Amino acid sequence: MDYLWTPWRYAYITSSAGTGECVFCAAAAAGDDEKNFIVHRAARNFVILNRFPYTSGHLMVVPYEHVSSLEALADETLVEMIRLGRDCERHLRAVYRPEGLNFGINLGKSAGAGIAAHIHLHALPRWTGDTNFMTAVGETRVLPEDLQVTWEKMRDEFAQPR
Repeated sequence: MDYLWTPWRYAYITSSAGTGECVFCAAAAAGDDEKNFIVHRAARNFVILNRFPYTSGHLMVVPYEHVSSLEALADETLVEMIRLGRDCERHLRAVYRPEGLNFGINLGKSAGAGIAAHIHLHALPRWTGDTNFMTAVGETRVLPEDLQVTWEKMRDEFAQPR
């Protein structure tokens, strides 16, 4: 069995420990979507860029409601979350032309949730070969695009009429 170590994730996972403030709740309440990388707001959820992306275009669908599990979400919130996930798929395909996509929800710290107290759905565009020695051995991510550029692309794409 091969093991891939990701020690930079530990710093991310533990960075907000003890502050008492939820980064998602703070971003939603701040009102400055550009500064907080929120690309779209819906009635019950918002779409935000991951500040520590695995790939360019790494989005998260986050309910405004601060809950830690699927079972705690109101049905309307859950339905909107999945529909926004579908929108993320469409928009990521339009902007980045990925060869595939990963979608996932990590429930609890031991499952990999960096922010375990506030559920969120990850949406990541993927390409063959986008995981390489730089990430696995060099503890370095190679992203071809600044987060501000990603935010502008995705905000503009979400603003397009269907």
